[in-house]
Amino acid sequence: MSALADAAPPELLSEQARREIRDLIVTLDLPPGSVLSEADLMKRLRMGRTPIREALRALAHERLVEVYPRRGMFVASVDARDLASLSEARELLEPSAARLAAQRLNAADRLELDQLLLELDTVAGDPQGRELMALDQRLHRFIYRCARNPFLEGVLDDYFTHALRIWFLALDRLEHLDDAVLEHRAILEAVRDGDEQRAADSMSAHIRGFESAIRRAL
Repeated sequence: MSALADAAPPELLSEQARREIRDLIVTLDLPPGSVLSEADLMKRLRMGRTPIREALRALAHERLVEVYPRRGMFVASVDARDLASLSEARELLEPSAARLAAQRLNAADRLELDQLLLELDTVAGDPQGRELMALDQRLHRFIYRCARNPFLEGVLDDYFTHALRIWFLALDRLEHLDDAVLEHRAILEAVRDGDEQRAADSMSAHIRGFESAIRRAL
């Protein structure tokens, strides 16, 4: 860890720890049901006990960590049956986020959007499962952020995180994952063009299509 990270305020370190542990849980590097040891996480993330403990508390609130008195902390289980409910909620909300992003995109956002489009072209030439999923996460969270509604962003980030865990369960069996991720081009282009309806429709179609792909793989 850099000297700058060592000097960061505790609340920033705890948020960094939360994101890093969340990513380990989502990608199944910390498998469902596995024991969470503060000492092991301190060593793995090279952080002190306080940010790790605060991160685990936050992740318990997000239903990614389960706490059992006198037994310890465990990675929450994954129930593929949640996919329908998660997709239903996302299909209600994410098109609204895409619509708002098309309204509220600023100059800095446009630069980032152009970079994401370039990255989509790059991965299209050599698609790799985990690389595609990492880009998928960045694309969705970019749309959430550009909607400039922190309440909507927070809710969608929570739903998306839980959906990702199910997707990673099926990752090795998914066919044409690159097609599903590359559908983001239509979403990003609509947002860039300020076409609210096209952005919303493209997002809705993407969510439905990705759910269908996951169902076929499970």
